[in-house]
Amino acid sequence: MQPCGCVSYGGMHNDLVFKALADPTRRLMLDEFSDRNEQTLYELTARLIMRHEVAISRQALAKHIDLLEEAGLVRSEKRGRYRMLVFNDEPLRTVVNRWLK
Repeated sequence: MQPCGCVSYGGMHNDLVFKALADPTRRLMLDEFSDRNEQTLYELTARLIMRHEVAISRQALAKHIDLLEEAGLVRSEKRGRYRMLVFNDEPLRTVVNRWLK
């Protein structure tokens, strides 16, 4: 067991990945990242509102982003005055490969 209470396989926190996937809003966010893997928070918010009619504040989205970052599915990079969110599918591949290989 890891200090956070998560089971770790190969350094990945699978419990955090599953927790991230458990929420429908975060799954929609990951759908948007798989379509376009680098976005600002503003771009992501606009895409969720326009494409999925998700009524959510940027503050609420930021909390979802924090959990996605903790799970390793998203990382943020400061680019000038913008915070760019970058999708990382490696934790998902690790979880899937554990059972499918």
